[in-house]
Amino acid sequence: MAPEIVNAPLNRMASGLAKAGSLRSRAFVTFLAGNGDYVKGVVGLAKGLRKVNSAYPLVVAMLPDVPPEHRRILVEQGCILREIEPVYPPENQTQFAMAYYVINYSKLRIWEFVEYSKMIYLDGDIQVYENIDHLFDMPDGHLYAVMDCFCEKTWSHTPQYQIGYCQQCPNRVQWPKQLGPKPPLYFNAGMFVYEPSLPTYHDLLHALKVTPPTPFAEQDFLNMFFKDIYKPIPNVYNLVLAMLWRHPENVDLQEVKVVHYCAAGSKPWRYTGKEDNMDREDIKMLVKKWWDVYDDPTLDYNIPQLTQTALTEATAPVRFVAAPSAA
Repeated sequence: MAPEIVNAPLNRMASGLAKAGSLRSRAFVTFLAGNGDYVKGVVGLAKGLRKVNSAYPLVVAMLPDVPPEHRRILVEQGCILREIEPVYPPENQTQFAMAYYVINYSKLRIWEFVEYSKMIYLDGDIQVYENIDHLFDMPDGHLYAVMDCFCEKTWSHTPQYQIGYCQQCPNRVQWPKQLGPKPPLYFNAGMFVYEPSLPTYHDLLHALKVTPPTPFAEQDFLNMFFKDIYKPIPNVYNLVLAMLWRHPENVDLQEVKVVHYCAAGSKPWRYTGKEDNMDREDIKMLVKKWWDVYDDPTLDYNIPQLTQTALTEATAPVRFVAAPSAA
């Protein structure tokens, strides 16, 4: 996967060779903000996609506060950098499940990336352990993602948690009729397959202006917006680590293709094993598996053809004329 040093839409193959604009273009995309350590997750993701021989590049949708040194690291790992402006909900003081969730609304900008016909979004704390390129071939017109779990305490504000109902085990507790219709299927927004579209992007921003923020921020919002076209895919494509102890009967680690290190204490680059549920052999194995990819020098991108001048241009801020925030 070669880096692209561009400030205008351009279709390119993973090899870096330009291809005809009339041909369909695909890419993975992730999101990065600030100067923290999440850049390690993105580097690991880039190397993981290389290890599984993906045919498609990794685009990094990054906010302006990502420092030049981190941009340089990502270019050196073959990533395509796209600077985006933040998107905020109408009320920034809403109590989210996690304080940092507010910045995640900026992920809506990835619907602007219309130089690609289809993209697979992956959070920076995700690793791909088997090739998933075939997901690009699923029928158009839908958003594909893995169903989430309602059993964690962060869901305690919901009727699902309060009555013990979870879509991961729908037969364990039936949805009571007195609560009205059963909730629509709800996906984890750490991984999804979608089609960039400017009309959809503008509809997203318009909807955000009139939609009160909720505890799970952009994940709740995306679930509300796409509920009519959402199609679930197996959890092997986004194994949220809490599934290992909440729904072990639904997990076969031998089959898992994508692991989402989103449980508290599970980020491999911060792992101590001291947090709740982290001193498990399966968690330790998955953390080691991530480090094996991250530390493998043979997976570093080889860029002898990238000149110093080009590298400087790639890491400099690239501004895009974009729609205003929803605030």
